[in-house]
Amino acid sequence: MPDPSISAPSPESLRPGQPAVKPTRPGRGGSVPSASFWKDLGVHLLIPFFLATGMGLAYLGAFHEPEPNHLSLGIIGSETSAEVFAQRLNDAEPGRLDVRVVSDAGTARQLLTDRELSAAYEPGEDEATLYVASAASATTAEVAKKIFQPLAFDQHLPLDIVDVVPTNEHDPTSQGLFFLLVGLSVGAYSSAVAISAVAGRVSVPWRAAAVVGSSAVIAGIGVIIAGPIYGILENGLWSMWLLSWLYVTTIALLGVALHPVLRKWTTPTLTLLFVMLNFTSSGGIFTAETLPPFFAALGTFWNGAAWLHAAQSMVYFPGQSFGADGLKLALWLVAAAVLLVLTHLWSVRRVRLSDERARVREEEGIVAA
Repeated sequence: MPDPSISAPSPESLRPGQPAVKPTRPGRGGSVPSASFWKDLGVHLLIPFFLATGMGLAYLGAFHEPEPNHLSLGIIGSETSAEVFAQRLNDAEPGRLDVRVVSDAGTARQLLTDRELSAAYEPGEDEATLYVASAASATTAEVAKKIFQPLAFDQHLPLDIVDVVPTNEHDPTSQGLFFLLVGLSVGAYSSAVAISAVAGRVSVPWRAAAVVGSSAVIAGIGVIIAGPIYGILENGLWSMWLLSWLYVTTIALLGVALHPVLRKWTTPTLTLLFVMLNFTSSGGIFTAETLPPFFAALGTFWNGAAWLHAAQSMVYFPGQSFGADGLKLALWLVAAAVLLVLTHLWSVRRVRLSDERARVREEEGIVAA
């Protein structure tokens, strides 16, 4: 009786003039796979190992132990005691706190609205008041509360929390915009991979057009979900769509530009740039004032941080300028467009050199014959 584990020869192998194909037998349970199997397995596992290592280092490195890092705080008061109190806090936490004296509560409120202060503390005769702006960062407000609550207790004063710039009722943690950033980013680099799969058939302008069109759709999907569906965005939907369109287009263009060079490593590279480094430095979970210096420095120029700061300005801090954020996003877009052209030229040159080598080998073969 024939062994069912032996594969039958294909019809093509039975054609006249064709060499016989040797049947293959799958490895037995007790046999050790060949060295080539282990080599192929190792190569294929490099990307999962890279992603696991990178995600662990990035997320745990940024978020596992949030500590104040030049956290800007204010002590409200016009007397010498306020200056002494502020100096005492600075001396107790060097490099961690940047405490200054603010003349009155009105000035402190304005500084919080302008995002120049993270919190302001006002000790009084009967109670102490802590002014925060949870719309800028609810986690930073909590950090400030942990700093000043023991101080108020030592002064035998109840602590009243005043939220100067709160979020809306559908975004109590102030992280709704951050999760919109996550959705836009994943949609952006996923579209880059999809477009790259067929982009070799068309010219650079058509690749760019496909990126711009798909990015408009992805931005629209994100804004509709965050706005009409979940109520995180209550107004300015068109402005948010344009801002998101710019952000998504940049990431997708970069992905399409990198694909001719990186090939299967395009997705891991985009994950590194726009997940591992982007989300951790954006300020969506912890702001730069509570992040390690490396991630805080990234946030000064990374496009995710620029998008989030601009989005917060539009949603929770209307009238506040975000021109610097717009400039950063525009520079990222220009860099992506330039990279697209450069990698296309590199790819064309590589193909031309390959064709020339093939012709040379063919001519050498004719001469030898």
